[in-house]
Amino acid sequence: MFPWNLFPFNKDMQNKVRQMNPEEINQYVQNIMEQMGSLFQPSATNYMNPQDFIKSFHAGERGHSTAAKGSDIQYSVYETHDFIFVRVHIEQEEWLQQLKLYLTSHLLIIENVPETGEKQSIPLPALVKKKGTSAQYKEQTLEVKIPKNIDMQFSEIDIIEI
Repeated sequence: MFPWNLFPFNKDMQNKVRQMNPEEINQYVQNIMEQMGSLFQPSATNYMNPQDFIKSFHAGERGHSTAAKGSDIQYSVYETHDFIFVRVHIEQEEWLQQLKLYLTSHLLIIENVPETGEKQSIPLPALVKKKGTSAQYKEQTLEVKIPKNIDMQFSEIDIIEI
């Protein structure tokens, strides 16, 4: 028999719903929206980048920066179910002539940008495969579309009691 008594629904639930004060609920929702800050403001310039929003939850963890540091380039990484997209800001069209892209199973390496001989490594959020990767340039943005690699190999690890 299913243990229905473990759920929070009981005979008094209907009474609790009737006793709820709509003003308290409204105040709670308003407080949450204020805490989230500019994310919910109607101005289009105040919307937060989804990457920055997620990073705010992982402030203590190591992550990549999309802002330029010294000679670093500006980039952003987006992940879908089947692909990883890396968008790189290209300030000068001349960079495309000297630009070289390399791919490992977990890194996108950009060489000769912004200066000849410089190398930038962009960590990817999942394993990727090289076949099917494409890059397009449009409006000062280089977009690299990389298919994900589904890693189905796993092994059981024995636990030894000491």
